Amino acid sequence: YSCLGQTLSFADIEQKSLALASWLQQKSGLVAGDRVIIQLPNINQFPIAAYAVLRAGMIIVNTNPLYTPREMQHQFSDSGAKAIIILSDLLPKLTEILSKTQIEKVIATSATDLLTNEVVEYSDKTIAFNKLLNIGAALPLRSRISLAGDETCLLQYTGGTTGVSKGACLSHNNVIACAEQIMDRLGDTLEPCKETVVCPLPLYHIYAFTVNMMTLFSQGNLNVLIPNPRNLDAFVDEISSHNMTIISGINTLFVGLCQHEKFKSINFSALKLTISGGSTLTSATANIWRETTGCSITEGYGLSESSAVVCLNIPGKENLGTVGQPTMGTEVELWDENDKPLAQGQAGEVVVRGPQMLKSYWNMPSESKKAISENQFFRTGDVGIKLADGCIKIVDRLKDMIIVSGFNVYPNEIEEVLTNHPNIIEAAVIGEADDKTGERVCAYITVKDAETDVNIISYCREHLTAYKVPKRVVVVKDLPKSTVGKILRRELRAQVNN
Repeated sequence: YSCLGQTLSFADIEQKSLALASWLQQKSGLVAGDRVIIQLPNINQFPIAAYAVLRAGMIIVNTNPLYTPREMQHQFSDSGAKAIIILSDLLPKLTEILSKTQIEKVIATSATDLLTNEVVEYSDKTIAFNKLLNIGAALPLRSRISLAGDETCLLQYTGGTTGVSKGACLSHNNVIACAEQIMDRLGDTLEPCKETVVCPLPLYHIYAFTVNMMTLFSQGNLNVLIPNPRNLDAFVDEISSHNMTIISGINTLFVGLCQHEKFKSINFSALKLTISGGSTLTSATANIWRETTGCSITEGYGLSESSAVVCLNIPGKENLGTVGQPTMGTEVELWDENDKPLAQGQAGEVVVRGPQMLKSYWNMPSESKKAISENQFFRTGDVGIKLADGCIKIVDRLKDMIIVSGFNVYPNEIEEVLTNHPNIIEAAVIGEADDKTGERVCAYITVKDAETDVNIISYCREHLTAYKVPKRVVVVKDLPKSTVGKILRRELRAQVNN
């Protein structure tokens, strides 16, 4: 791993993660199966902490460093975590809610701890990350914990876009199966021990956790961690200093990079794989990325509940506009509202069965029963179509669908049309209440040149049937996004309703 100018070898990671695992096993008071929160950005301490928790036989609880105290308390209390490994900058937020959780051990680290090896003495019951590495290094090696493959190794909380955030229980077998599926699809493109992988997406997110920290790392490759991808200047400077062969990201990130002047001047001759997931890849983004870098984008699809990946295109043979075919051992069907499979070409809810799928939701048997059918298909809440070649096209989220005079309108389709306009950078489409049609289509867009007088509605009429054409177009400076860059339609809806 490389971050903040420091590169740690595989031997470094082995030694440091073993030291921390030894402390967790022998000095923390925790036992196998206890939950340990990791609340860190993309810094080298993250993989060390994650591998240590797994080696100690405990369960990782991935947590967003940007969470508010309220969001932290929900996740911490729900998971029943006994320990947390946290960025020291976040300690004031933790202090607000610590007494309302079951956390007994607080391990803090600053971004530069591994650069300085300094041991900070914190107040109260907080222990420095570096101190534990020193203690653990002197402890005798305890034999590796023996765990069954179907035991939970990770609580991956959903984004909560359709309700309360739920912890997906992912087993060792789930994560290993997903890594094997990814390698099966990408293997011909990759050269073990030779790839330099730029990782701007947060490791606490299932996408980077499994693709970067488990799969690509396991093949002997270098992961370049980007702590703050929103700082595009620093991000581009970091990319420029490495001979990048692979980059993973999402649609909004690719758009932002292609608009950065210095990024355009980078030598992309070594870049052979660009992976996209997490949100829909538009054709406009795919085209501008290829024009800028010479590399196609390989889009995939997955969820927290799938350990990362359900479908993935074949690099160099992408079916643009689809998320590719299901991965090895994965079954994907499209169901109607009565849970009956639909014919090829018909839009229905995407349901998935495979070795990478979650066991259940943590302490939520009723939610697990609703989400997982009796024959073990997981209901994703996404609408899709299966094409003749077996590729899956994701149409939209069920809850984002707009109904105009009885017609189903999928925001993704309209956003695709909008972002193909040369002056539109990004678009988000939502439904608004309408006395005549029940709902009407409204588009929020960001533009390259605000002075340009463009009739967007007339443009949409050229490409969309009448009921899909936005009745209102709002130009905004920025669209609301999640911490991983997904455009949040629900926040736009909330703004309209308020």
